[in-house]
Amino acid sequence: MQVWPGEAYPLGATYDGAGTNFAVFTEAADRVELCLLHDDGSETAVELRESDAFVRHAYVPGVMPGQRYGFRVHGPYDPGRGLRCNSAKLLLDPYAKAISGSVRWGEEVYGYHFGAPERRNDLDSAPHTMTSVVINPYFDWGDDRPPRTEYHHTVIYEAHVKGLTMRHPGLPEELRGTYAALAHPAIIEHLTKLGVTALELMPVHQFVNDHRLVDMGLNNYWGYNTIGFFAPHNAYASWGDRGQQVLEFKSAVRALHEAGIEVILDVVYNHTAEGNHLGPTLSFKGIDNPSYYRLAEDLRYYMDTTGTGNSLLMRSPHVLQLIMDSLRYWVTDMHVDGFRFDLAATLARQFHEVDRLSSFFDLVQQDPVVSQVKLIAEPWDVGEGGYQVGNFPPLWTEWNGKYRDTVRDLWRGEPRTLAEFASRLTGSSDLYQDDGRRPLASINFVTCHDGFTLHDLVSYNEKHNAANGEDNRDGESHNRSWNCGAEGGTDDPEVLRLRARQMRNFIATLMLSQGVPMISHGDEFARTQGGNNNAYCQDNELSWVDWPESLESDLLEFTRAMVWLRRDHPVLRRRRFFHGRPVEGTHDELSDIAWFTPEGGEMTQRDWNSAQASALTVFLNGNAISEPGPRGERITDDSFLLMFNASPEPLDFLVPVDHGRQWQVVVDTARPEGVPPGAGGKVAAGDRITLPDRSLTVLQRPT
Repeated sequence: MQVWPGEAYPLGATYDGAGTNFAVFTEAADRVELCLLHDDGSETAVELRESDAFVRHAYVPGVMPGQRYGFRVHGPYDPGRGLRCNSAKLLLDPYAKAISGSVRWGEEVYGYHFGAPERRNDLDSAPHTMTSVVINPYFDWGDDRPPRTEYHHTVIYEAHVKGLTMRHPGLPEELRGTYAALAHPAIIEHLTKLGVTALELMPVHQFVNDHRLVDMGLNNYWGYNTIGFFAPHNAYASWGDRGQQVLEFKSAVRALHEAGIEVILDVVYNHTAEGNHLGPTLSFKGIDNPSYYRLAEDLRYYMDTTGTGNSLLMRSPHVLQLIMDSLRYWVTDMHVDGFRFDLAATLARQFHEVDRLSSFFDLVQQDPVVSQVKLIAEPWDVGEGGYQVGNFPPLWTEWNGKYRDTVRDLWRGEPRTLAEFASRLTGSSDLYQDDGRRPLASINFVTCHDGFTLHDLVSYNEKHNAANGEDNRDGESHNRSWNCGAEGGTDDPEVLRLRARQMRNFIATLMLSQGVPMISHGDEFARTQGGNNNAYCQDNELSWVDWPESLESDLLEFTRAMVWLRRDHPVLRRRRFFHGRPVEGTHDELSDIAWFTPEGGEMTQRDWNSAQASALTVFLNGNAISEPGPRGERITDDSFLLMFNASPEPLDFLVPVDHGRQWQVVVDTARPEGVPPGAGGKVAAGDRITLPDRSLTVLQRPT
């Protein structure tokens, strides 16, 4: 076999049409072998003799796409010094663009003996572990263009590749649960009819099913256990796992783009699947443990701000390079449109404390590729000081956990909620305005993958996680949920009517709030997980979306109507915060927003401070929008009155007398169909409207 010196850059395996260049960083190794794997179980070892700046490299002519490979790293195994090199372990390439197979758990994939953690284990892991794959980078993208949907036009739909598609009756069985299913017309039609502009996919980076879960007969369904930051997860591919998963993912992105739908990836750069000091040796741990991981003062152990056993070392230039190279690759080569960063506060831990000026954010800010896509933070982790909602840099948007909590509290009847609800409804200026951000920094959501579904939020007071095998100890215990009078399933018609109304209240509130709305997959037709609020290990019918036989349910139609109402009206998706006064240059004497009690008087400080206050009217002035259009033109819209009655009793609301003479009811959550836009009755200034308990009404006045 010919072996040429090759190049130190780019890292990973790079096929050029005639052969493949291999390059891997390791400062800890004495020697590195590239192992080319054959289908009969044998391997050909090629020593990487060339080294530049601790990058070992070689070019091997004739190595084609589909070739499986791995590395064996020879060097010190000394856990007390943080070093865990072990040439008996076949290691994944940190830059592998595709990964084949799965881990077959046993002592072979661990660097130590189970009975003696300090003693090196020399059992060969090759027959039991995953392997890297050389890919063909060439793909016919045709005229693919990123939709580049602006945030104020964005509606995000969070979904799981398998969970969304596994039970869809309109999909061929062989495509269900795969990337190809995302590209199927049945899925795309549903998303476009719903008004979705961005599909946010739960982790599709190659991940590992934990040893513990496999032993329990479960799987890591959610996928927050990454081992390959460049490779699409192979179990979601219907075409094969020798590089075909890359082509299938690209094809799905191309099809979604053709429908005007962006693709956002939920990414996990805060930790890896190698766990703590008792975890397996699959890649980074055996290549250069102290360069990749944040180690404790006793170097045998790992710092853990993620609750998963380890945290990547965010002050390491090699970790930062890995993350930035990965992000750029998914944008430039895979054409994705943005990222949602899991436990993003960990990425800010350059040393110990969360630091919004850490190196990672500096690199993102100046990167000409990554800085131009959607960047969404989950702004917390499990470490000290990890709750950082509102504290990310101006380029970033954030999952607004305070929005979720406040909206849930309002509709379940928690006292002292109204004032904070007003802030959340109008874009959370208290969180984002001071650092130059705008309402669109707030990704608003009521439910997501983590926690109750929308149906379960109004059907359960307690979590029901027995199926997870942890005696119901796992998952959040304080869900801000309310079962509406019966725990779980019931035949009581009053309870069922109230639950349906509450779901409409949540959907309507979400779409009427300033910021960027996010819907969790299946909530539009009230999917349930039977009260399980932590279905991370439930790769089965419990967590897969159960598509109804008819896609014409009242809740689905109502959700569509609310999404399109928001999309049609710029006053419901402003790019700037409200001023709370008349806007100069608009020739309108009315404030851009006004707040009223149900009796029609303007809200006073006493009204806001009342512990039991749970109802108000909000006036949104479509003739006082301060931001200009794309060509500098003035934007005008219809005006709206939003009437919220979150109290347990019916209330009379007076239509304000000075803010419009004639109104039309366009939303009424007290009615099963919610009154689609344009179908309601007329209301005049000074009229009284009775809102049933826990309901919401929207009035519209043409400009």
